[in-house]
Amino acid sequence: MTMVVLVGTLDTKGLEYGWLRERLLRRGVDVLVVDTGVAGSPRIPADVERAEVARAAGVDLEALRARGDRGAAVTAMARGAEATVLRLHREGRLHGVLAIGGSGGTSIATRAMRALPLGVPKVMVSSMAAGDVSPYVGSSDITMMYSVVDIAGVNRVSAPILANAADAVAGMAEGFAAASRALVPAEWGADGGAPLVAASMAGVTTPGVDAARERMTDLGYEVLVFHASGAGGRTLEALAGQRLFAGVLDLTVCELADDLCGGILTAGPDRLAAAGRAGVPQVVSPGALDMVKFGPVDTVPARMRDRHVHVHNPSITVVRTTEEECAELGRRVAVKLRAATGPTALCLPLRGLSTLGAPGGPYHDPAADKALFDALRDGVRGSAVEVVEVDTHLNDPSFGRAASELLHRMIGGR
Repeated sequence: MTMVVLVGTLDTKGLEYGWLRERLLRRGVDVLVVDTGVAGSPRIPADVERAEVARAAGVDLEALRARGDRGAAVTAMARGAEATVLRLHREGRLHGVLAIGGSGGTSIATRAMRALPLGVPKVMVSSMAAGDVSPYVGSSDITMMYSVVDIAGVNRVSAPILANAADAVAGMAEGFAAASRALVPAEWGADGGAPLVAASMAGVTTPGVDAARERMTDLGYEVLVFHASGAGGRTLEALAGQRLFAGVLDLTVCELADDLCGGILTAGPDRLAAAGRAGVPQVVSPGALDMVKFGPVDTVPARMRDRHVHVHNPSITVVRTTEEECAELGRRVAVKLRAATGPTALCLPLRGLSTLGAPGGPYHDPAADKALFDALRDGVRGSAVEVVEVDTHLNDPSFGRAASELLHRMIGGR
C-alpha cells in the first residue's frame, strides 16, 4: 500500500494536518503522522508521537520543554524528524512526505526531507515559499508551494492549496511506490543501468562539455550535467559526496572564481572537494576561471570597472580575472586536487578556458592563463594527480573527447 508521511507540529497545525490526512485517505493512500511539536498539546493523534521523535534526536522531550528555548526545540525536533523519516524509508513505510508550516515548521520538515534520497516525493507548503527557499531546499528535490495566506485554519483560500498539495503528493507517491525511483548509491552497473557521470557546464563552456557528454554516452555512461551557477555546483558536490556517480567530469569550475573575487554565482569554498573526499574518480579542468560573474552591469564593483566588462545578458555581467587572481585560483584548485583520495587528473586546455577566452576573444590573455597553469602545475607536482596538457581550446571537441576518455580509463574502462 502507498504510504504518505505527514511531518508537522500537531499543537499549532493539528487541525490542518487532520484535514490533510482525511484528504489523502479519500485519495486511497495510507497516512502516517509524525508529531514534531513541543510546546502545546497535540490536537490530533500521531502515529509517531513527539516523545519518540525527541528520543530519535537523543534528547528528552520534557527536558526540552523545560528549557523554554524555541530555537533549541526546533533544532532538536528537526534532527529527530530526520532520523524518523530515514527509518521509515528504510522500513519501506514511506513513499512520499508532505508538510505544512511557517518558518519553524518549514525548517523542521525540510531538514527531514533533505535527508531522503532523490526521487522520493517531498512537498512542502509554506508561508516562506515566496522568498529565498535555498536554505530549505538545499540540493534536494523538494517541491515548495506558497501557502498565500498563513497556515492558520482551513479557509476558502487555503483549502484549494492544501488540496492541491495532498493530491500532488498522493499521485507522486503512488507512482514512486510502483516504480521505486529513488536515486541511491549502488554498485555501478549492477542493476543493469548505465553508470552515472556528473559534468559541470556553463554557457561559455557548452561546446566542449557537449562533446565530452556525447563521448561519455558513446562509452556507455549516463551523463548528468550541472550548470555552474552556484546552486548547480552545490548540488554536484552534494551528490558526489553521496557517491552517486561513477566519476565526475568537472570541466567548469568558474564558481571558484566567484568565491575568490566576490561574484554572485559562488558555490562556496567547498566546491571541488566532495568527489575527492569520497574517492570518486574525477577529471578536472580550469574551465571558465577566466571570469567572475556579477548581476546587471551597474552592479560590477568600482574596483573592477577598469577591466574588460562583458554583458553576458541583462542579468549577468562578467569581468576578466587578473594574473594575480588566476595564480591564486591555481593554488586553491591544486590544494583541493592534492587532497583527493581517489583517482584524479588535471586536464589543461592550453589555448583557452571559455568562448570569451579563445584566441581572438575579448578574454584571451595568455599571461593570465600562464599564471593559472603554472600555479596548477606547481601545486600538484609530486602528488598522485595526473596532469594531461591538451594543445587546444577547451571548447574544441577534441578536448572534450580527450577528457572523457581519460575519465573512462580512470573509472576502469567499463
